[in-house]
Amino acid sequence: MTAGTSTPHMKLDDRIYVAGHRGLVGSAIVRSLEQKGYTNLITRTRAELDLLDVGAVEKFFEETKPEHVVLAAAKVGGILANNNYPADFIRDNLKIQNNIIDSSYHVNVDRLLFLGSSCIYPKLAPQPMPESCLLTGPLEPTNRPYALAKIAGIEMCWSYNRQYGTKYLAAMPTNLYGSNDNFDLNNSHVLPALIRKTAEAIKTGSSELSVWGTGTPRRELLYSDDLAEACTFLLNLDEDRYNSLLLEDAPPLINIGTGEDVTIRELAETVARVLGFTGELVFDTTKPDGTPRKLMDVTRLHNLGWHHTTSLEQGIRHTWNAVRDSL
Repeated sequence: MTAGTSTPHMKLDDRIYVAGHRGLVGSAIVRSLEQKGYTNLITRTRAELDLLDVGAVEKFFEETKPEHVVLAAAKVGGILANNNYPADFIRDNLKIQNNIIDSSYHVNVDRLLFLGSSCIYPKLAPQPMPESCLLTGPLEPTNRPYALAKIAGIEMCWSYNRQYGTKYLAAMPTNLYGSNDNFDLNNSHVLPALIRKTAEAIKTGSSELSVWGTGTPRRELLYSDDLAEACTFLLNLDEDRYNSLLLEDAPPLINIGTGEDVTIRELAETVARVLGFTGELVFDTTKPDGTPRKLMDVTRLHNLGWHHTTSLEQGIRHTWNAVRDSL
């Protein structure tokens, strides 16, 4: 839901480059823009454009001259991948965002939206986590290289805004899920893992479903299509409201989330209900719980006039309907 009836900032024939258009986030943003009638979307697969290659990225921007950029491309992975390949995560993410942000400046991109992650905030951040808690405490060690790369991206947007007068905004989504998610049990996040495990329990006729941990940690979850709506909303803000996010003395940073969270037990129960699993949930307390709570403070986003519209149960149902035949 959005507030106000002002004319959208982006025209329907504006050249809009979505980096990472095949991922969970990028694919949802492309769908959102197409549904709204945008006709000049620019996308490239990894085979067509290596975002780690500064020369290739510069040439691409010179040839296409996008007017707006959504930077949704990143090297991502779960705890295992982050632990095993920390150098890859910090190096590759720094390269991708450095190349795209700098090339955007050189071709006079109007608005750039840099997408990060809630892991930029301190491990023991206040709950809910406001944008102002950035860099106020130590990060979670398991994904520190990735988080530091994203923090560098926020700082880069801020620095270019201050030095060159650009209008680059960094948006930090909460935990995301959707039909284009990763459902591999070895490195998926909690919700796609629960959907996969529940589907397998139903297939095998199991009377029990094992869930990691005690079930007490709380998680905030946002449907990927809602995130895409938030991104297009931000890019289309009128000048006054958009500029209110680009301050000299604070990072150009905004949280995107629901402002609501559930326990892992409640999440598992919702997945079971949607998929039709009628057995018993068994909590494996030998497995780690992870962070007790990670809730975003979305006051700033709500004050601009945007709220999510997809409930957790609706989002899980949409996701399940899209992937049930492939799991």
